[in-house]
Amino acid sequence: MNLFDRFRYYLVNLIKPPESFLSAEKPVTNTSTADSSFSLTSIRTQVDDSSGWLSLTGRPHDYDQAHIYELYQNTLEAWRKNPLAWRIIGITTDYVVGDLFEISSSNRSLNRFISEFWNHPKNRISLRLEAMCDELSRAGDLFVLLFRNQSDGMSYMRFLTKDRIVKIETAPNDWETELIYHEQRDDGEPKSWYSPAHESSSEKNAIMLHYSINRPIGALLGESDLTTMIPWLLRYSRMLEDRVRLHWAVRAFLWLVTVPSNMVSAKREQYRMPPDAGSIIVKDESEKWEVANPSLHGVDAAHDLRAVRGMVDAGSGYPPHWRGESSEANLATATAMQAPTERHLLRRQQYFTFMLQDILYHAYQRACQVRNTRLLSSSDYSTLFQVSAPDISRSDNESLARATRDFMNGMKTLAGQLPGESETFIKQMLRLAFKFSGEPQTEEEIHKMYKESVNVGSMEIIDE
Repeated sequence: MNLFDRFRYYLVNLIKPPESFLSAEKPVTNTSTADSSFSLTSIRTQVDDSSGWLSLTGRPHDYDQAHIYELYQNTLEAWRKNPLAWRIIGITTDYVVGDLFEISSSNRSLNRFISEFWNHPKNRISLRLEAMCDELSRAGDLFVLLFRNQSDGMSYMRFLTKDRIVKIETAPNDWETELIYHEQRDDGEPKSWYSPAHESSSEKNAIMLHYSINRPIGALLGESDLTTMIPWLLRYSRMLEDRVRLHWAVRAFLWLVTVPSNMVSAKREQYRMPPDAGSIIVKDESEKWEVANPSLHGVDAAHDLRAVRGMVDAGSGYPPHWRGESSEANLATATAMQAPTERHLLRRQQYFTFMLQDILYHAYQRACQVRNTRLLSSSDYSTLFQVSAPDISRSDNESLARATRDFMNGMKTLAGQLPGESETFIKQMLRLAFKFSGEPQTEEEIHKMYKESVNVGSMEIIDE
C-alpha cells in the first residue's frame, strides 16, 4: 500500500460514522452531571437503518438519485477532460449520425410536417443530431421535451439532462409504461412533465419523451457507454501523471569520480564546483569519470499502460487502431476486429433512428390535435417513414453489389433451364436479389413489381 492509498484509507476511516449511529432505536439517559441540581431527562434517538436511499423509480434495479447524479457528473467530467473518453463518444456519433441523416414519408401531410419540423428555426434538427447522440451515449438516457405552439400546432424540441430527473411514475400494472417525470428545478420547486402515454397529455402544452440505452431488464434508466470505463480511465490518467512527474528526474544526474585514495581530498577541492558544459579536463589513467542518473524503467511501464488501455478498449468495444494506436495490427487483423464493432454501431444507429421517428410521430399527432386534421391511423414506423442513414461500413456496398451480380447470373442460368415462365420463381428471385443487395423488400412490393412487369408485357403484345 503506497502513501496515497494509506492517506485515502485514513480519510475513509476518519469520516466513518461511529457504531452508535448504526444502532437501532434506544434510550440514552444521563445519570450523572457536574451540577447535582441539573439532570437530563431521557433522550430517545432514532436512526434510519434502511439499506440506503430509495431508487429514483422505486424499482430495485435502478440506482438511487445520489448515485445517478454522481455517475452523470463523472461521465460528463471524463468526456470533458479525458481524450480517450472524448474520442470514444465521438466515434459513436461519427458512425451513427454520419454526414447525412434524413427522414421522409410517403404520406404527403406527414412528409410536409417533417420538413417544417426538421428545418424550423427553433428546431434545426440537423444541427442537433450530434449533440443528441453524444448525450445518449454519454448519459445513457435522453429526455426530450416537445413544446406545442397552440396557434399552429408546431412543436419545439428541447432537452432535459438526466441529473435533473428525481422521480419517474409508471402505470400501476405496467412498469414499462412511463406516465410522469418529476424534475428538480434550480429554484427548488418540483416540476412534472407528462409522457404521451398519460391520458391527460393531449391537454398539456408540453410533453416529455424518454429514450435510454444499456438498460437492464427491470430498470427504467439506462447507463452510459463510459460507465465500465470510468475506473480504468482514472487509473490510466493517474499512471500517466505519475510518469510525467517522474520524467523531471531524467535531467538530474551525478558525476562519480574515482581517484586513488591519497588524492581524494585534493580532487574534492578541485571539483567542488561542477565543470561547465564544454569544459576540457586533463586527467591521467588513475582518474575515472562516470555518470549516474535515475532509471525510470519505461519499458516495464509501457506494458502496464497497454494493459490498462486494453481494459478501456474492451469497455468501449472499439479496436485500438480506431483511436490511433497501430500496435501490432495489420490490414487483415484490423479488418477482422471491425466486424463486432460495426454490428454494435448498427444496433445503435437503429435505435437512434427509432428515437427520431418516435419524436416525429408524437410531434405530428399533437399538431393534428390543434389543426383538427386527421390523426395517423398506424403507428408502424417502418411503413410511415423512409430513412436515409449513413452506412456503418461503406466497404460493404462493393461486396453486396458483387454478391448480387454473381447471384443474378446464377439465377439467369437457372431460369433458362425451366420450360416456361414461373411466377413463383420470379418472385423468389426478386426476393433474394434484394436481400443480397442489402435492401430487402416486403411481399407487397415484390408482388407489385411482378404485376407491373406482367401488365407492361401484355401492353407490348397488344401494340404489336
